[in-house]
Amino acid sequence: MKKTKFISKTLYVVTSLLAFLYFVTTAYAIGCKTLGINIHYTQKQEVIEYPFTDIPFLLLHDTWRYWIFSFLIPLLFYTLFFFFLSNVFKVFFQPRIFTKSNIIHLKRFYWHNLFASIILMFIAYLFVELETPVFIIVSLHIFLGIFVFILSEIFNQGLHLQNEQDLYI
Repeated sequence: MKKTKFISKTLYVVTSLLAFLYFVTTAYAIGCKTLGINIHYTQKQEVIEYPFTDIPFLLLHDTWRYWIFSFLIPLLFYTLFFFFLSNVFKVFFQPRIFTKSNIIHLKRFYWHNLFASIILMFIAYLFVELETPVFIIVSLHIFLGIFVFILSEIFNQGLHLQNEQDLYI
């Protein structure tokens, strides 16, 4: 169990950091767009630069549909994805893993993967052209959501057995 706790703590830190970086990138891009700082326009492109430099950071198309549905929504989706994933890894280094709060973390993660990915893909499909890799990525999120759903059902059974055992002690 020590290996599992070590791996889950390490992955918790990595995914928490990724969630933070996605959030900062999203906030920075929104700030640059709304305030008009560190951004310049070329032929049908917006270039957002690293803070206090002239080095390009993000290259975006110059349309609101692209900006919202191909850039902003995916960044926000992956911010939440890595946040929920970090909470899934956090489950595995707790003193007791079969708890209601841990099951809630698993449920949030599988709901996000199963439903948010499909809903956001269909909404984006209405406004922008989607490429084949998007469908593959959404399929992977669906399979990941199904796997974590099965894991949460195992956790439900474990909680039930744990509560029965606590009654007899």
